[in-house]
Amino acid sequence: MHLRCEKDLSWCKGQSGKPFPLIWTMPNWCGACSTATRTLSAAIMQRHNRRLYRIARSVLRNSAEAEDVVQEGYVAAFTHLASYRGESSLGAWLARIVMNEALGRLRRKPTAADFAPLEAVPEAEIIQFPSVTANENPERTMAQRQILQLVEEATDALPDVYRVVFVTRVIEGMSVEETADLLCIKPETVKTRLHRARQLLRDQLNRQIGPIMMDAFPFAGRRCERLAASVLKRLGLYK
Repeated sequence: MHLRCEKDLSWCKGQSGKPFPLIWTMPNWCGACSTATRTLSAAIMQRHNRRLYRIARSVLRNSAEAEDVVQEGYVAAFTHLASYRGESSLGAWLARIVMNEALGRLRRKPTAADFAPLEAVPEAEIIQFPSVTANENPERTMAQRQILQLVEEATDALPDVYRVVFVTRVIEGMSVEETADLLCIKPETVKTRLHRARQLLRDQLNRQIGPIMMDAFPFAGRRCERLAASVLKRLGLYK
């Protein structure tokens, strides 16, 4: 869904050159329950929900908390939209708000490890899984779900500083520059952490999947017996 959902909205450009509605500069724009406000707010959330949720979850490793953080982030953003002037993209601005909210919640946890010193720790393709359709093989669908679960568990097991970079770069497909800006680190640090994250993830998946791979492409039971019987028959040895 595109942000230009109301034809009568007036638009201007921020310092980044990206357009945003002039209605955002109104201090009480959220309080005015207009059709334009509701429609625009819904469009913004539908466009950015998945990315913001993934960012929050990469920090908290908890789906319910991540959803709460995204909601809090939206409330904070929508009630302070007058402060947004387009210096960065809207997505980047929302991502920073949600990241700060997630980090704040993490720090408030009594047993949580401090996520703050990101700069102190020395790492794109997007992971995609085929969509499930009604005509798809049930066994294949189950296998895809199991693989997805393994990837999610292995990702959750990554150390904080590597996990958030892996999620933003590989799963969400953000650029090196976007990730660096979001985490307030250098692009070189993003690349280093991503490399390390992939290595850790690969090792973890190898430990989990490696033994199972020995049973790949099975050829036993009835299939084996059927082939043997066919060969014997062609040789005239089948009784």
